[in-house]
Amino acid sequence: MFAFAFLWGLAEATLFFIVPDVLLSLLALKNRRHAWIASGYAVAGAVLGGLLMYAWTAHDAGQVQSLLASIPAISPELIDQAHAQLDEWGYPSLFAGAFSGVPYKLYASEAGAAALPLAGLLAVTIPARALRFVLVVAVVNGISRRWLGGWAHARRAALLLACWALFYGGYFSVM
Repeated sequence: MFAFAFLWGLAEATLFFIVPDVLLSLLALKNRRHAWIASGYAVAGAVLGGLLMYAWTAHDAGQVQSLLASIPAISPELIDQAHAQLDEWGYPSLFAGAFSGVPYKLYASEAGAAALPLAGLLAVTIPARALRFVLVVAVVNGISRRWLGGWAHARRAALLLACWALFYGGYFSVM
């Protein structure tokens, strides 16, 4: 389970478009502690993915930006938005992105294209990704225990997956 969280964090930080929060929230239904540990692994995967995106874009920005624009819900305008936020706010913009729907991979690749300090990207990646993951785990676990405690695990998981399907349906239609 922890290796899967690491791989999902890595995949989403590069070319995959479904956030690790889906897995982490499912884990939170059953065991908050395991979900928090898995969050750490997902953050570690994101750090590696950010490093890869940074290096790849520093090497061939045009190819990476073209590939990123072909990922569902990523447009050239969204890439420009990540660039503008990095320009204006620097690496703290990763916190805004974590809660506004701008994928982390865009910040990592834009940082590489702009030759911003890699150490700064990696240092901010950890708290920016961990904050959202920990919040998702805490909220899902709290709701599950408080309001859905009498439900069977399979029923809670089905409800959660339905919520994620609605979220992504809305996200893809807006983005």
